[in-house]
Amino acid sequence: MKKVSLFFKVLAACCACCLVSCTEPESSSLKFAIASDFHAPDVPDGKERLAAFIKAANDEKVDFIVELGDFCRLDSASQVYRDMWNSFEGGKYHVIGNHDMDRYTPEEYVAGMGMPGRYYSFDKGDFHFIVLDGNNLFDGKEYRHYAKANYYVDQKMRAFVDPEQMAWLKKDLEATDKRCVLFTHQSIELFMNNGADVRRILEDENKRAGFKKVVLAFSGHNHSNYTKEINGITYMQINSASYVWIGEPTQSDKRYPKEINEKYSGILPYSMTYTEPLYAIVTLTDKGAVVKGTKADFVPPTPEDLQMNDSVGIFPLVSSIEDVTIEF
Repeated sequence: MKKVSLFFKVLAACCACCLVSCTEPESSSLKFAIASDFHAPDVPDGKERLAAFIKAANDEKVDFIVELGDFCRLDSASQVYRDMWNSFEGGKYHVIGNHDMDRYTPEEYVAGMGMPGRYYSFDKGDFHFIVLDGNNLFDGKEYRHYAKANYYVDQKMRAFVDPEQMAWLKKDLEATDKRCVLFTHQSIELFMNNGADVRRILEDENKRAGFKKVVLAFSGHNHSNYTKEINGITYMQINSASYVWIGEPTQSDKRYPKEINEKYSGILPYSMTYTEPLYAIVTLTDKGAVVKGTKADFVPPTPEDLQMNDSVGIFPLVSSIEDVTIEF
């Protein structure tokens, strides 16, 4: 009788274990590498910075890589950067940046980089990823896309998401039941001129879905780093892989020899480069996101050497992408 009783106790324990394992499965993770604003042809070590990013992506065995715009050109001199990017064997995704439109139309750039469109979405694991295009002009009457440097106008006319894209975004969000992560060049929360309208679509979808569906949005463009939560959605600025634009002379003659400053005169004299490339490795689970950033120093003379403020406008002046843990 005791043996029978012991048998049923063991059986009950086994069933309980099975029930726990069936009702509480281990959450699967998804990992990607993210970088922004390489400006690879316009800095002296663009090739080395991109190579370090690809190596980190391979070492971390990420599922895909993504860059948030201002990457490289379509000319033969930039072929080395495109080949290096395409050497990664996993998924590869581009976002259009404003400087990607300095010489090209959006149609030319999309085709040249092998993008599915100027905005698009894709699924990986339990997540839905959305790439938006904020490179539109709006003069109060008409929307026009950036093309061949036509966007050097009043800031109030730049950085819009066009109505066609907004309608697409709403439908795309409604069509998935997965958690959603966004990638943009210009920041939705601070830089896009109609970012509030975009955020309203994201927040309305969370209300409609009845759960925290849109969880995270990454952007570049401002060559800075910060994390901000608005109405339950986390927005993270990814620093440039290469430098911060100051907009005034930074004693670059002390930073690089004369021939380097002359060769890269469009950027170096008015910027501060980082000693190491900046990028992040992001791990997603159903519980949240862990962002593992990278840190560097400024190539001297540093902001401290030049007695500068700790920000450029409203954006922190930093040479890092900080580690962040985000709960969903």
